[in-house]
Parts: sequence; structure tokens; C-alpha cells
Amino acid sequence: MEVFLIPVGHGRHELYCEERDEGEGDRAPVSRLERLRVRLREMIADAEARSPGENVADVDRADRGWLQRGRERVLRWVAERIAEQRLLWHLRRQRTATLVYPEDMKDADALRMLRRGLERDLASHRRWLVFDSLVLIVSLLLVLLPGPNVLAYYFLFRVVGHYLSMRGARQGLQQVSWEARPSSALKELRRAATLDPPARDEQVQHVASQLQLQHLVRFFERTAVT
Repeated sequence: MEVFLIPVGHGRHELYCEERDEGEGDRAPVSRLERLRVRLREMIADAEARSPGENVADVDRADRGWLQRGRERVLRWVAERIAEQRLLWHLRRQRTATLVYPEDMKDADALRMLRRGLERDLASHRRWLVFDSLVLIVSLLLVLLPGPNVLAYYFLFRVVGHYLSMRGARQGLQQVSWEARPSSALKELRRAATLDPPARDEQVQHVASQLQLQHLVRFFERTAVT
């Protein structure tokens, strides 16, 4: 697994990866939990297939029904949340990983920054796990009302997400053996946050092509400080 230390401006760096979920074979799901996992995986794949350039106007076109428009909005929201936590989710299953960092940094500094980021993520997801678990318990009372319990589904997604992220951060801190590798492409990316939007997009796209990172442009747009 490769984790990239992305410079996003003003001395800030963010961890990023594009690992894909491994398939579970062709075995048909048996239990209700397995069917739920398969359905969630299909929804995630659908959400991640959304075009990076898709905007609210595309989703809210008048020729779409309200149910379809609502589904599109939910999928866009899910895609954004998954993009934020995917790195930690994948770390749960790793024993070794490579940190790719800008070559104008030292190995020790890059690894220290990695560890500091994982420690911050672990503390944050632990706090949110406790809060969202309490709200989930309260929202389950709404099961007595007719119709789908949307609020419970929402907080269930959050609870599961924070739990998996917390496990991934702990795995990265305690179990993963890290190797550091400098990258000249990431060094080029450092000045992108200071450029005007057209030049910035071109620079980020060039680096993304070099590193073969399909969604780096969208990640940079969301996290960079201009």
C-alpha cells in the first residue's frame, strides 16, 4: 500500500491514497449482515463512479424525479465521506506500507508528520464514535414511526465509518512497518497552491498523471489552501 504525503499549501500536508477494496469472490451472501455489506459495497462503488466535475445543477435537473435527485445527492455525500476516510479503512489490513513524500523533505520529518496525522485522526474518530453511538441509540426509538428510519441509517453509517477509521489509525501507529520514499513529483506539487486556478489545475493534473492518481485533482481542490 502506498500513502502519499500531499503538500496543500502554507506548510500543510494531508495523507492520501487510492487503494481499492478487494473483492470477496463470487460466493452469494448468506446472512442479512453479508447482504448489507454487499449492498453497501455496491453503493460505494456507485458513489465513487460519480464524475469529479458533477455539480448540484447536474443532480437537480428537472427531468429527474425527486426520488432520483435525492438518491444522487446521497451518493455524492457518501462519496465525499468515503474519500475522507478510505486511507484509514485500508490501513486496517496492512502490515507494511510505503510513505511517498516530497523529495525536499527528510525521511524522519515525513514519518514524524505521518505519525502526528494518524494520532490526530485516532483521537478525533474516537470522540465522534462515542457521540454518534449515543445519538444512534436515541434515533432507534424512531423505528416505531411509519416509513424508513433515515436518521438511524445516517448515524449507523457514521458509527461504522468512525469505528473502521479508528481501527485503521491504530493499525498504522502500532502494527504497520513504514518505508519512506521521496518523490520529485510531489515536490513540484508544493507550489501549486500558490498558482492561479487555471495554472494550478494544470500543475495538479500533471502530477496526478505522473503518479497515476486518478482522483488527486479533486482531493487537492477540496483540501488545498489558496
